[in-house]
Amino acid sequence: MIRKISLSAVAISLFASIAAAEVNFDKGGFNIKEEISNVALPDAPQDKGILDWIFGKPKPEPKAQAEWTIMVFSSAKNDLEKYLLMDLNEMELVGSTAKVNIVAEVGRIDGYDSSDGNWTGVRRYLITKDSDKTKMGSKMLQDLGMIDQGDYRNLAAFGKWAKAAYPAKKYMLIVSNHGSGWEKGVQTITQNKGISYDEQSGNHINTPELGLALKEIGKVDVFGTDACLMQMAEVVYEIKDSVDYIVGSEETEPGDGYTYNDFLGPVIARPTMTPIELGKQAVNAYADHYDKIDQGHTQSLAKASSVNKLLTVSNEFAAAVMASGEKALAKTSRDATINFAMDENRDMYDFARRMVEGSQNAAVKAKGQALMNFITGDLMLLNRTRDDKGGYWSGPKEYTLAKGMAAYFPSYGLGDGYADLAWAKASNWDEFVQWINQP
Repeated sequence: MIRKISLSAVAISLFASIAAAEVNFDKGGFNIKEEISNVALPDAPQDKGILDWIFGKPKPEPKAQAEWTIMVFSSAKNDLEKYLLMDLNEMELVGSTAKVNIVAEVGRIDGYDSSDGNWTGVRRYLITKDSDKTKMGSKMLQDLGMIDQGDYRNLAAFGKWAKAAYPAKKYMLIVSNHGSGWEKGVQTITQNKGISYDEQSGNHINTPELGLALKEIGKVDVFGTDACLMQMAEVVYEIKDSVDYIVGSEETEPGDGYTYNDFLGPVIARPTMTPIELGKQAVNAYADHYDKIDQGHTQSLAKASSVNKLLTVSNEFAAAVMASGEKALAKTSRDATINFAMDENRDMYDFARRMVEGSQNAAVKAKGQALMNFITGDLMLLNRTRDDKGGYWSGPKEYTLAKGMAAYFPSYGLGDGYADLAWAKASNWDEFVQWINQP
């Protein structure tokens, strides 16, 4: 009420001054703002215009929007706790800037690592620069208590919170934890396939749930899995409509996973990176690190908009093989194809190559070559591999045979829940693998 009275008094004073100044309202081209600006009020401050004096200063310009927000969802509630805490300290070697936000949600439980105060529960952080590698220096933003990081709804909640609290032109979401592919069914934590295993709850995020979480978060420019065995048709098909680019590994990752300072340093230095450039940076930083220590690896970047065509060309190839009747060749080719820690996960390109080389059927050769060309052309934008020399538990692996995209090749019946995957519903891959397994 006081402000209304004050403004009314100002208005009366203003128009009295206008009248005294003999402003002509009848002349052509009258401009009220121009006329008012020419009228001086005795009480108006001399360092601001009359309109600013009446209505207040203009609102300040909004803060420049960040280029990237990198969101890391890290469940350290398992035997990876030591490594995931190291990851956070690697992020701090770089730290957020005005152009790049690095935010993390990390969970811990008792029993694996007691460093950095041995706190437990789930916390959210804005990662800031800090050179101490033994403990986190970033400020905790939220303590969420012991929530379930194996519940996809909590992944969705993190992504939505991060996008709202730290808006940017572009977003990358990384899920950092154990990973094992597509499986939907619920078994034990060591046998099941999926991602983000939480030993406190005994839960994990399965493949359809990962798709639901990403859909709820909204569009993400780059999605990365700092986890094992996730770059396969069954997974990428589930999330293709919610992301633009997908970074992942066909094979297991070492416990150390991403070296985050190597990955993020160049992003901080050049925050205008496009999504495809950032995706390639993630692949190259990973591969360069393991090349330096001579450790076998796989890591690739897939274009999500090409995943629909993967279904088409793989269907055409499968139809040609089944029509040819070359079942014996399909079995031997499957068994010889480069596979990974999950034996039934095999590289799609290598399988097609072996079929093309061994087939006597023109259609099989043509459709197999088309699938190979598509994988190394439109689908996989970058694929980095290094052969593994083997060790105590396993022999050498020719990872250079793998071209970036695996698929499910069981030598027995389909696993529980496979038919519920979007890939199985839309493609003929399940019929194809069952055909190969028939006597």
